[in-house]
Amino acid sequence: MGGWSAQHRKTAVFGWLLFVVLATVLGGMAGSVQTTNQDNSVGGSGRAQQMIDRAGITSPADETVLIQAKGFTVADPRFRAAVAETVSAVQGTGKASAVKSPYDTGAVSPDQHSALVQVTMAGDPDRAPDQVAPVLAAVTGVQAHLPDLTVSEFGDASAVKAVNDAFGDNFARAEWTAVPLALGILLIAFGALVAAVLPVLLAITAFIAAGGLVALSSHLLHTSNDASSVMLLVGLAVGVDYCLFYLRREREERARGRSPQAALQIAAATSGRAVMVSGLTVVVAMAGMFFTGIADFEAMGMATILVVITAVLGSVTVLPALLSMLGDRVEKGRVPFLRRRTAPAPAGTPGTAGTPVGNRVWRAVLGRVLRRPLWSAAIATALLLALAAPMLSMHTANLTFAQQLPKGTPLVATQQQIGAAFPGNPNQATVVVSADPVDSAAMTRALASFKQQAVATGLLHDPITVTPYPAQHLELVDVPMAGTGNDAASSNALAALRDTVVPHTFGAVPGAHAEVTGQTAGSEDFNQQMSASMLPVFAFVLGFAFLLMLLSFRSIAIALTALALNLLSVAASYGALTLIFQHGVGASLVGTEGVGAIETWVPLFLFVILFGLSMDYHVFVVSRIKEAHDQGVPTRAAVAHGITSTAGVVTSAAAIMVAVFAVFGTLDLQAMKQMGIGLAVAVLIDATVIRAVLLPSVMTLLGERNWYLPRWLGWLPRLEHGEAAAEPTDAPAPLEPSLPSAV
Repeated sequence: MGGWSAQHRKTAVFGWLLFVVLATVLGGMAGSVQTTNQDNSVGGSGRAQQMIDRAGITSPADETVLIQAKGFTVADPRFRAAVAETVSAVQGTGKASAVKSPYDTGAVSPDQHSALVQVTMAGDPDRAPDQVAPVLAAVTGVQAHLPDLTVSEFGDASAVKAVNDAFGDNFARAEWTAVPLALGILLIAFGALVAAVLPVLLAITAFIAAGGLVALSSHLLHTSNDASSVMLLVGLAVGVDYCLFYLRREREERARGRSPQAALQIAAATSGRAVMVSGLTVVVAMAGMFFTGIADFEAMGMATILVVITAVLGSVTVLPALLSMLGDRVEKGRVPFLRRRTAPAPAGTPGTAGTPVGNRVWRAVLGRVLRRPLWSAAIATALLLALAAPMLSMHTANLTFAQQLPKGTPLVATQQQIGAAFPGNPNQATVVVSADPVDSAAMTRALASFKQQAVATGLLHDPITVTPYPAQHLELVDVPMAGTGNDAASSNALAALRDTVVPHTFGAVPGAHAEVTGQTAGSEDFNQQMSASMLPVFAFVLGFAFLLMLLSFRSIAIALTALALNLLSVAASYGALTLIFQHGVGASLVGTEGVGAIETWVPLFLFVILFGLSMDYHVFVVSRIKEAHDQGVPTRAAVAHGITSTAGVVTSAAAIMVAVFAVFGTLDLQAMKQMGIGLAVAVLIDATVIRAVLLPSVMTLLGERNWYLPRWLGWLPRLEHGEAAAEPTDAPAPLEPSLPSAV
């Protein structure tokens, strides 16, 4: 592919541009189909939602306006005037189909200092977040006019609008921050503007094209906002890294005196092949997301697969064509003070024509590691296991609105004020009861018993509201619950409702069927679904990763080592995530606080994405080790050569990934913050402790056993890892199996 692209440069470049334009235009014309709550519903809460949907029942979007006074009660004329002004202002927007005064509904707090104006949004509930802005503005206007009272709003539509706005702002900030960061790191790595800009431009075009492909594929498999974030995150990271691997190898071969054609051929056969293998590994790992059976996970998996395939395609086609066009002009735009200084390489060291001075640190570390490989491996493993230990206490949950957004957000403050003034509100469960008829004597007795038993638990509260739908043979019973929605109190309340109250009341009526839904029920069901899918996902990813490594390197030991090291880095990332975001240790350093839980989808997502991304470095580094070993260099020297010769590339690639992921760690949404920090920590560990200490020490301890392959697997294809695969026109420099002097 690289050779064809280099020989047909214009066809490759214009073909790529045409592909990007077509994918973008067609995707824009088709539009994207987003996942819905129904798509992500599982368990009892999913069945309850299906009962509601089959009956054709649509719940309007409700908003609540809190009016609170400290110095007087709801009976005071000033409070009544505030309520009247609020009702009038909201009605004046024309966006509400009903506005109910607390004096009519009785929505007054026990201490008589707070009341709730209940607002029902007009029109389609799904469009309510787009229509709620005038209502929010009206309430803000009342608050400005009445500074002695608290007048604030919270509800379904305003919460969704706040999350969507935060997501849009965060996404734009991530785009405008991550790209300059990547460019700056590449400038330091290459010291030349053209060489630095090339990977960024290719990564951006790959992301744009993948966005169009995701829009097209969403008509078969729905997409989501989270999928867009993940696609930007992964697309920019792997897109830049793949180009970096390819470009650095081409520049290295030119520095050795290769002709432009031979340098491209060798880069294609070595780094290009490593890019293909690592890209395929990421794709296989992300395919594990389809085993979850959850629409948002499937959307993230599809988006990541498409952006990685697009990035790989660009790296092995248009990049060789551009390098062939530019030649040594890729070094144009030298930045002052960033010209790379090199020191002479040891004679006979494979594939090296001068070692960057920055590699001296890696050589110093590696020298100590290889002198005491057993102690190095033991200490590094102990440190990573200690960091991983907190993951044993990890608690996952669907984070509530208050946990997702920063503590000082006005809507979060309003929700907390409502919860304090009205216990059990707004966290509630909905019991969906199907019976024919719903108004029978047995159902009437069951409902009365339900209310009595629910309140008697002490975990479920009044007022319990009932909405009957006789024509659909359905009844919805809303029950306020203790807790915040995903804490222990909420779980206990849900357990009492599902395991005791519902079976003893509605469950005792012949022919009746009841299911429980709501925020807590949805979170619990989601967690159970995730737990059930962990084993097949892990088995699929680990199994296919093992096969890919076995086929690539024809070695049982290399494949098993790759799995073990990657699992260790993932475990350490889990531990750091739990320590920071669940327990709050060091949370202030990343601009947050402990929220008591990890977003349900984050751990599994981190596993599949980290397993894929870790293979980038592993394949790249081990390929260089195998390349040297295949040319007659002893394993110990090959390990030293492979680590030091890839140190600069791995450092630059890891710095880019850590920088891009850390940008997501600065965003407002807690789930994005957890994802970004988790990925950044894992990549940092992977590129330092794993690649600089554990990998060389383990491979040194194994020695020639690294390349062990049972005879019965001798039929596996032998894939070349070095210059021989490229068949360059100019002869390679002779190699001597010598150990680099620093080691």
